[in-house]
Amino acid sequence: MKHFYSPQPIETISLQVESSPVWEVILGIAGYTHAQLRHTFDLDEKWTSEQDSMPASLVKHLKVIEKTNFWYGLIMLQNKLSSSSVQDFSNRLSEIPIDCFYDTLLPYKDRDIEPMRKATATEHHRGELFEKYAIYFEAHDYLGGYVRNLSYYSQQEICDLFNNTLDEWYKWVRQQEEWEKWTQALAFEQKQYRSLDITNPVEEIERITGGIKYLPEPSVWTVKLIPHVSYRPWILEKRTPDTKLFFYPLKEEYLMEPGVPSNELIRGHKALGG
Repeated sequence: MKHFYSPQPIETISLQVESSPVWEVILGIAGYTHAQLRHTFDLDEKWTSEQDSMPASLVKHLKVIEKTNFWYGLIMLQNKLSSSSVQDFSNRLSEIPIDCFYDTLLPYKDRDIEPMRKATATEHHRGELFEKYAIYFEAHDYLGGYVRNLSYYSQQEICDLFNNTLDEWYKWVRQQEEWEKWTQALAFEQKQYRSLDITNPVEEIERITGGIKYLPEPSVWTVKLIPHVSYRPWILEKRTPDTKLFFYPLKEEYLMEPGVPSNELIRGHKALGG
């Protein structure tokens, strides 16, 4: 048997390194409100020492974020909006249609359950749909509760919470002397990876992130690599129906002062001493 072979272009995933002060603000909020693991974050000691300078309204908003796990929603929205500033995020959020708003916020489960996710986003006024969809995440640490919480707040309440929390966290964190260095280092990271080898995306992901081994998934056409400081030393992995997000810690040499030991070395000494 003979086969007639007519070559077609081979499609590959879209790969990009994306950095923005908005991402850094959101990841700071995500780390700060992660009560169970907060003590493991590089910035926990600094957050604790500086938290008395937080305005009372920010403390209140962060407690709501912690209770609802709405930091997840902030990540999903920024992935959708790709905002360059906190004000830009607010402007774009005000323009997003309500169906798209809930379609963005609701977590992806799998292709079989996707019709239910879409129906819940479209009929967002029906709280029972959120309850039914939440059942599919019962085994997850927080997504079941997160989905239910989306039905307990109105769209306007969620938007106000997000805008106020981002704005107040940004005003608080940028007062810290390291903020300017962080944003410059993150912008440099994005700039140096502006041109990527899209013919070998898996190898590129591992090279840029310092070791993440990505196994391509059906329906994922875009992979975003987002460097961070505020979520160090952790790698955070999220996905939407068509996009994979890897948040990877910025290389420590970009952040170190001469003569100051690295956090990895400090953690090693603590482990040896403890």
